[in-house]
Amino acid sequence: MIFDNRMERREEKVRKDRKRRTKVSAMGRLTREMMSDVMETALKKPIQTGEFRKNPVEPAWRCPAGYVYELVEAPNCTMEYLTLEHTVTGRVVLQLHGGGYIGPMKNIYRRFAVRYSKLGYGADVLSVDYRVAPEYPFPAALMDAVDGYRWLLEEKKYEPEKIAVAGDSAGGGLALALVHYLKDHGMPLPGGVITMSPWTDVTLGGESYESRYELDPLFGNSRENMLYQCSYIGEADPADPYLSPLFGDFSGFPPMLMQVGDYEVLLSDTLSVSEKAKKAGVRVRTSVYSGMFHVFQMGLDLIPESREAWEEVGEFLCIVYKIQRKAEGRVVKRVKTHRPEVQERARGLLISMIRGEIGGPVKKAAKEDRRKGGKECENHSDCCGED
Repeated sequence: MIFDNRMERREEKVRKDRKRRTKVSAMGRLTREMMSDVMETALKKPIQTGEFRKNPVEPAWRCPAGYVYELVEAPNCTMEYLTLEHTVTGRVVLQLHGGGYIGPMKNIYRRFAVRYSKLGYGADVLSVDYRVAPEYPFPAALMDAVDGYRWLLEEKKYEPEKIAVAGDSAGGGLALALVHYLKDHGMPLPGGVITMSPWTDVTLGGESYESRYELDPLFGNSRENMLYQCSYIGEADPADPYLSPLFGDFSGFPPMLMQVGDYEVLLSDTLSVSEKAKKAGVRVRTSVYSGMFHVFQMGLDLIPESREAWEEVGEFLCIVYKIQRKAEGRVVKRVKTHRPEVQERARGLLISMIRGEIGGPVKKAAKEDRRKGGKECENHSDCCGED
């Protein structure tokens, strides 16, 4: 009920915001036009084996101060585990990157990981660099995602309701396919799912594949891009829910946040899943951003629509994690640990107090502090054990 009420309030706020801003931002429009020019010679041609992974051009990335970045070897792939130093929240985001099932982990997703952590108020982030096609067709990526989820449960002992699964593009479809798999195999489900421009129907049967064909700056005006040349399918049935989660049963799914731009051929991939999930009783927040392109959230804070989308992600994470926030955005309660040596001293002090070894001196010191400070505390039981 708490989730329902907060989601409804968010939906009402977004409706009012959209009434105030009906036009696409200048930066968003400029980015879309530039992308269309660049992609004319990039994605709108057949992609050969391994071509998408050759000489990637991307900004460098360095782990921010205060974070710990670890590589974790899974059975068949490498995972990247990002945590805040000396901090334990019990919250985690499982990130599944995009790339049409042929592109590996990129630095932009390491930036996403840091953002997910901050929006989750210190949440940990596990990013799965799953195997990709054409060398590793279906179900390789799905099974690597399952291994990542199982690692969080079994190795790190996260509570499933404190796990949020997030993915964009192919990773968004993979996130939904993962939940289908978990449900079918009797595994505990995550607390929430976030999708950004998810690819949920590899049969390409949605209405927007036609209606947005001339608008999409990435995948429009061509039938020879990665959507139409999907080597990940292999010999599998494209309508398999583990490949096209749209065709699965969404009953019992956790709450979902789905974001998409209305200039995408993948628009119907989001809208169809959203409609089907809602009919199955799932709480779904669906946001369609005017004039936006595929995974526009990569604009981070540079594009107003991207900034708004990330704010929405933060609000959703707070709902999933049941984080109480004050008006200025600070967390009311955060679980945090100190350095191991500090913890050990505190533990020893607590044991001594329980045994009564230092109870007297501690109470005496507390009384002395009050006398020196010239004022009495309001509740002695909080500071010195007196009523």
